[in-house]
Order: sequence, then C-alpha cells, then structure tokens
Amino acid sequence: MDPGTDPEENAQERATIRDPLKSSSGDSVATQGPKHGGSQRKAWVASCRPRFPSGGKMSNQQRLNILVVEPDEATTAQLKEVLTRDGYVVQPLSDPRQAVEEVRNNRYQLVILDVSPGNMAGIEALQAIRAVDDDLCVIATTELASVEMAVATMKHQAFHYLQKPLDEEELRAVLKEAIKAKGLLVDLETRLNIEVGRRIRERRHSRPLTLKQLANRTGLSVSLISQIELGKSAASMSTLHKLAAALGVKMTYFFETV
Repeated sequence: MDPGTDPEENAQERATIRDPLKSSSGDSVATQGPKHGGSQRKAWVASCRPRFPSGGKMSNQQRLNILVVEPDEATTAQLKEVLTRDGYVVQPLSDPRQAVEEVRNNRYQLVILDVSPGNMAGIEALQAIRAVDDDLCVIATTELASVEMAVATMKHQAFHYLQKPLDEEELRAVLKEAIKAKGLLVDLETRLNIEVGRRIRERRHSRPLTLKQLANRTGLSVSLISQIELGKSAASMSTLHKLAAALGVKMTYFFETV
C-alpha cells in the first residue's frame, strides 16, 4: 500500500465515485424520491442510475489504436509516453517495411510514420499503406523538413506533416484535428478523465506543488491524486472542489473547452 494512502478516505472516495445515488451532502439521493408507493419508488431509484454496457463498466471499444512507425528509440519512447498518457492504445514498430502487413492484419485508426530524408522505406511504407487503405489517417514525421518531402507525403494523402523533435502540444492539436476531420470515435469518459487530470497536474506544477504538498492542502491521499492526474480515476465533485480550492482556480477551469 502507498505510504500516503488513507484506507478510510479511499474507501469513501470509491463509494462517492461508484454510487451515483449519493448527494454532495453524503445523503442517499434515493431519500429525496417518492416517500410512498413501492413500485413508484423503485422505478424512480432505477431511473437515477446510469446505464452502462453489459458488464457494468464503461466500454473501452472506442479507444483509438495508433500504429507508431519510428526507427528512433528515443522518439518512439516519447510518442508512446505521450499517447498512452492521453488514453490512446499504442503499437510501436521500428521497421517501416512491416507497416503495411501490420495495417492489413490489425485495426488502426491512426498511423504516425517517420519519412525522414534518407529513410526511403518510410515513403514506400506510406505508398504501400495507401494501396491497401486509402482512408486510414497517417501523420508523417521527419527530422528534416523539405518542400519535396512535404509534397511527397501530401501526394499520398498524409493528413499532416510534423518536424522533429516533436512538440507535444502541436502533436495533440494535430491529433484532435484528425479525430474531428475523420469522425473517429473516442471513449468520452476516458478522454474527459485524462483531460481533467492533465489540467490538475499542469496547475500543480505551475504553483509549484508536489503531490505530497497538494495532499496536505486537500486532505486527500497522494495515491488518489496521482490516479486522478493520470486519468485512471474519475474524481467526485467533492474532490474536484478541494483540488480547485487548493490550486487557486474555479472548478470550471477543469472543464473549459473540453
């Protein structure tokens, strides 16, 4: 167990997140429903509960799969860290000659493909991908930008052309644009959790505050805040209120433009 974890607090937090029939005061929302009439009361309580797919959990079927075709290990590690943190499923591939088979045998919504000068296998991979799938969204990357390379990638319908070293915010903006342009489906709950967590983390770093310091201010556990920042846990309204107060922002800061 994490040394900063408060078992009682975490149990309460999990109850708050998982039980939608709890009000902010901690009272059961069901007590606010019809006081009499068994069938009416049961129907009202049932209507309060969110409806999930079979299994009782939010489906992950809409998470986007990204194939990263990149010979450079450092760039691959950077992309995998950023994309995984943002909720994508990432499959790295170092040899572009294997890209077309990977695309043919698996289901990807996006491909990030290195087409740096001197790496003709990258352009050839793009050509081969287009031969089997003319709709797959491909984002090209390069160590050295050139007009000729840009023209070549656009000729084969690359969605965008990014220069290395990759800027994380630019990458996120391009991915967001691609998702919108292609009409790709995303697990909205997962994306919301990740975005809220990212904003909490960035605000904490700007203060600057450590996880322990923020935990001391809010009375929350270090492990809980860490899970929220990573987008792995959905924070309750009570928790978000505490975090907003400790970070000096309004609660709307976490949701603006999401």
